[in-house]
Amino acid sequence: MHQPLWAPSADRIAATRMDAFRRYVNQRHALQLAEYPALHAWSVVQREAFWQAIVDFFEIRFSQQPACVLTEGSAMPSAHWFPGATLNFAEHLLRRRDTHPALVAIGEDGSREQLTYAELAAHVAGLQQSLKAAGVGVGDRVAAFMPNTWQTVVGMLASASLGATWSSCSPDFGTQGVIDRFGQIEPKVLIAAAGYRYAGKNLDLTGKLNEILERLPTLQQLLVVPYSNAQARAADFKTPAKVALWSDFYQAGGEPMFTQVPFEQPLYILYSSGTTGVPKCIVHGAGGTLLQHVKELGLHTDLTADDSLFYYTTCGWMMWNWLVSGLALGATLVLFDGSPFHPGAERLIDLIDAENISLFGTSAKFLAALEKAGAKPGETHQLSRLKAILSTGSPLAHESFEYVYRDIKRDVCLSSISGGTDIVSCFALGNPVLPVWPGELQCKGLGMDVQVWNEAGQAVIGEKGELVCAQHFTSMPIGFWNDADGEKFSAAYFDTFPGIWAHGDYAEITEHGGLVIHGRSDAVLNPGGVRIGTAEIYRQVEKVEQVLESIAIGQDWDSDVRVVLFVRLRDGVTLTDELQAQIRQVIRANTTPRHVPAKIIAVADIPRTISGKIVELAVRNVVHGKPVKNTDALANPQALELYRDLPQLRD
Repeated sequence: MHQPLWAPSADRIAATRMDAFRRYVNQRHALQLAEYPALHAWSVVQREAFWQAIVDFFEIRFSQQPACVLTEGSAMPSAHWFPGATLNFAEHLLRRRDTHPALVAIGEDGSREQLTYAELAAHVAGLQQSLKAAGVGVGDRVAAFMPNTWQTVVGMLASASLGATWSSCSPDFGTQGVIDRFGQIEPKVLIAAAGYRYAGKNLDLTGKLNEILERLPTLQQLLVVPYSNAQARAADFKTPAKVALWSDFYQAGGEPMFTQVPFEQPLYILYSSGTTGVPKCIVHGAGGTLLQHVKELGLHTDLTADDSLFYYTTCGWMMWNWLVSGLALGATLVLFDGSPFHPGAERLIDLIDAENISLFGTSAKFLAALEKAGAKPGETHQLSRLKAILSTGSPLAHESFEYVYRDIKRDVCLSSISGGTDIVSCFALGNPVLPVWPGELQCKGLGMDVQVWNEAGQAVIGEKGELVCAQHFTSMPIGFWNDADGEKFSAAYFDTFPGIWAHGDYAEITEHGGLVIHGRSDAVLNPGGVRIGTAEIYRQVEKVEQVLESIAIGQDWDSDVRVVLFVRLRDGVTLTDELQAQIRQVIRANTTPRHVPAKIIAVADIPRTISGKIVELAVRNVVHGKPVKNTDALANPQALELYRDLPQLRD
């Protein structure tokens, strides 16, 4: 395609914060950076000037000024950003104190609760005092086993206001999955829901929570939010720790105080998916997270104080942390807890109109499912304030790009974004001043020296290779929890290319300066020694109407690797020889003969992590008779049994 699917008008570009920032940099440094590529190049070459400009442009407040912007060694990881600086993360998210809506929490049952910025600050002040009385201070861990609702946000802000470290899991995590995470970090306080709703069901968490409490011996305070279990009582929960219901623990009111902490003070602990072993506990610092998030939300997403931001996420996915940072821009956050398809496929689209959402975030899987369901929101909904759609979780297929512009809205910035839990942010993402090309992430993030390297460690354009970041960035993790010598941290990111961050994505930089993600490096198929990204296959299979979704693996076979494709079909559809031939023909016609699967097998379900990502490695292990070390990291671990000892894979 020689034309983009969408391009912003000159007036729209001029009105963006990204363009305002470009002009700000030009004026401050006597430059003439005319377009985004020049701005990005400057942000990478002049990282110290760039990050200082972010601090000043977004009015980040240091209570103690840094000695400099950056000290670093010759190889990663060796950076210290803004050494000597102190600040408080929560203080920046609570700068607005008026009657403008801060949080709108929507439940699957249709319930709606709203907090203004003034009310949010009052709740944080009250909870802060009670947490402080419970002994919470700098460096203590506060954990949450919570749905995506306003109490979770208040809990995080109150914890961060005291300099404590926040970590959360969603209620759909299995018992062992929660213990594997929180057991490592030994929280002093646990905030937990007594129940939650999903797909029309009201699920009681009392039993699961009591199993978790047995394995958290250091816990001193349990704070129970009844949520969908209105009958919950403190006496229902068995633990030596003190137990209180949310409404009894604190009273909203007063002004929050903010403990000033070092720039690198641990703010969040996030977790790797844990499908290959016990999850890694990834520690993110307060200052680096704040700077990266205001940059991404304020510039790349063009979020303003007049916008309403929605992202479909649970509290067990880094997109929740990213979403909550929208408060730093003074925006309204729309929170949703429940199934995105209950009671129907357009439930979240209905929210766009009902809540005047201007920035709508979702997953590639959701957009593909919406198209398969025949939804045409552009014909059935107003979508009047919608200016951007964000997608992540997996690569967004070309067809989904086209679907958005054909059937949702023509004048919208469709931003496929990619980064992850490892950096609590993005390497490549959207940009309101750039055109949208099908299948491409619009640009590299400002200040991020993103490159694609071949196996020889050479930067390439227009070729597939490993996604790397060749210089330090502010949201690089401080390290892993309980990894004192940094050995595990170094092995995770810096072994592929010594001293260089290798992210584990198989990617390609395009002629437009955008990126295409072809899949995870460890899931790359290798038939005949040729590397194939799984996303290349999925893109083609999604064109086949009878197929709902698919997963591809490489099976060791006859001293080589053969491609095996598993497909989940629409109800009533059978995998006939004719359908197999059709699938192979679509793949062959649009890729290469090596992409064509040797075997196509129908399955009833495809295993996913709790954040919705398909798990090729787990399926590959099952097919080869190897153990899957941590099935509790999966939303549907029982699905793995569908892949075990299949007769079709014996010949």
